[in-house]
Amino acid sequence: MTSRLPRALAVILAALVAVLTVGVGTAYAHVSVRSADAAPGGFGELTLRVPNESDTASTIELRVQIPADTPLASVRTQPVAGWTATLTRGPIDPPIDVHGTQVIEAVTEITWTADPGAGVKPGEYQTFSISGGPFPEVDALTFPTIQTYDDGSESSWIEPTVDGQAEPEHPAPVLALTANGSTDAHGGTTDTPTVNTADADSADSGTSGLAVTALVLGIAGLLAGLAGLGLGLSARRQRATS
Repeated sequence: MTSRLPRALAVILAALVAVLTVGVGTAYAHVSVRSADAAPGGFGELTLRVPNESDTASTIELRVQIPADTPLASVRTQPVAGWTATLTRGPIDPPIDVHGTQVIEAVTEITWTADPGAGVKPGEYQTFSISGGPFPEVDALTFPTIQTYDDGSESSWIEPTVDGQAEPEHPAPVLALTANGSTDAHGGTTDTPTVNTADADSADSGTSGLAVTALVLGIAGLLAGLAGLGLGLSARRQRATS
């Protein structure tokens, strides 16, 4: 019985490291949003990146909500081959003023639907872009998103991300509006610096990835120590019996 302990610990160690390593690779495969020119009060383009997380099913629909408390008076979708975009509109309360015109209705949800055979297959991703504005005078916009697969399952990217807390399992995409960039009334950008959200996403992922890797190594070290202890006990018993 004692001789089986080191072998069992080794098996547990290998399985745990494999599981945690897979977790490191997939932890950030979620829907995200970024923009190079979105700024408070201006117009710009934002792009949603949608990876397929399923090993067997294809993504066939994407529903993106534009919250009523941060409406965009103007929204246009960029064509995506094999996909159809549908815009749902709703009332704005209170109305917002855009260049002296009271806007009482705005897009509240965008749904992209794939044509037969045109879904995002396992191991692939797709981007969906919209042009809109004026962006509200806030630091960030949140876009709750529902990703639907052809096997009927859904991924609900709707959980809020809270500063100082760990990222939720299914975070809603958040767009950080540029602090210094500005846009004109027609959506053109000025030469002021903008925040590269792609770099920010990469930095966040790298920092969290290092934390998870450190956890893996720590647990691996603990189990290796247990395995060594088991070997020592086994050797001591063998010497005692001999």
